[in-house]
Amino acid sequence: MTTTGARLAALLASAALGLTLLGGCSSDNVDCGIDQCTVTIDRSVNASAEVLGVEAKFVSADQNTVTLEVAGEQIQLTKGQQSVDVGGLQVSLDSINADNVKFQVSR
Repeated sequence: MTTTGARLAALLASAALGLTLLGGCSSDNVDCGIDQCTVTIDRSVNASAEVLGVEAKFVSADQNTVTLEVAGEQIQLTKGQQSVDVGGLQVSLDSINADNVKFQVSR
């Protein structure tokens, strides 16, 4: 393989890896970077999003705390709290308002 061919193969492999990582975000309400996603989920029953290979479901919320089910495990997130480890991912709360909840999920 020539040097140019090797470079092209490496470039294609890198592009495929990037698409695979971004492919972990399959919902319209999920915005992903390389290894972190921001999820905006409705404050309604059965609202959920597929993110980084796991499902995140809205359970309940009050003014400062959100309960989610992530990777089959129920967690509570509070404004200003450090991230919570669940299913090998770090989950933290960004914001809560009357209509939706925004949180970060990272590897």
